[in-house]
Parts: sequence; C-alpha cells; structure tokens
Amino acid sequence: MNAVGQPERLTQHRVLALFCDTLGYRYLGNWIDRAGNNNVEDSLLTAWLQRRRHSAAQIWNARAPQRVAL
Repeated sequence: MNAVGQPERLTQHRVLALFCDTLGYRYLGNWIDRAGNNNVEDSLLTAWLQRRRHSAAQIWNARAPQRVAL
C-alpha cells in the first residue's frame, strides 16, 4: 500500500472498530467480490426482524425495496 492509502486504511479500521465495539454492529467481512452482493442482505434482515418479533406484514414491507431491485 502506498503512503497516500495508509491514513485512509487506518481511518477505515477506526470506523469499523467504532461500529463493532461501540455501537454493537456485527462485521460481515469484505464482500466486494462476492456473487449476489447487495446493500441489504435479505436473509439477515428477515432474521433480525423476526428476532425482534415483527409481524410477517412488517417484514414483507421492510423487504419491499429489495424486491423491486431484483
């Protein structure tokens, strides 16, 4: 990595640590080359909403933008 990219990478690591350690987010890794990569992962969103006891209708509505994109 060149000298210009090093500060950017350090910043990315700090932001990642903030989201995971402070805000409780789960890091899923770098999916840049993963087939079927989406901004919102339908299966993860559905499971998360179910754990929080949202109704089937609420889950269906939350997933609407993903259905349009397909």
